Amino acid sequence: MATRQREERDEVVDARPTLTTERLILRPFTLADATDVQRLAGDAAIAATTLSVPHPYEKEMAEAWIDTHAEEHAAGTGYVFAITLRDGGALVGAIGLKREADHERAEIGYWIGRPYWRRGYASEAARAVLDFAFEMLGCQRLYGRCFAGNLPSRRVLEGLGLRYEGCQRQHVKKPGGFRDVELFGLLRADWRARRRGG
Repeated sequence: MATRQREERDEVVDARPTLTTERLILRPFTLADATDVQRLAGDAAIAATTLSVPHPYEKEMAEAWIDTHAEEHAAGTGYVFAITLRDGGALVGAIGLKREADHERAEIGYWIGRPYWRRGYASEAARAVLDFAFEMLGCQRLYGRCFAGNLPSRRVLEGLGLRYEGCQRQHVKKPGGFRDVELFGLLRADWRARRRGG
């Protein structure tokens, strides 16, 4: 029975999309990635700059998170990609979409392991996922959020063409207190105009 469930899960994994960019392959996570996810996401700096990654972050938490991906994909509510290097295959981070099909919108979220910061990987991966959201999922709107003061993440969102739409004050509780969250959004018409403009 367990073997059959594993085979069914493998079929779902194979059905999930893989995206490629100049330097990256965005592929489905597998349980074999859990150790690297724990090592990268377990860095306190990742928890400090993301809305939902806790600290400490244990390997069992990584496994449980990876286990949710196939079901979310099958339901059409979530699409999560491992960000890996085309040269060598190293895992550098994660990026995904939380989709609300009834409203034709999705939220983009991502993290990059600290050893890979300041190399443009988040922007490169996010461009591919943004195109996937509008082209393949038919989104009317894509939005992203980051903590106020997280300038690298804000630059990624604005570089994609997302516009600042406001601040959710004291929206997330983290160790040390409540944090303000900035909201950015992009409409399909804006995305098309940017593509036409090159």
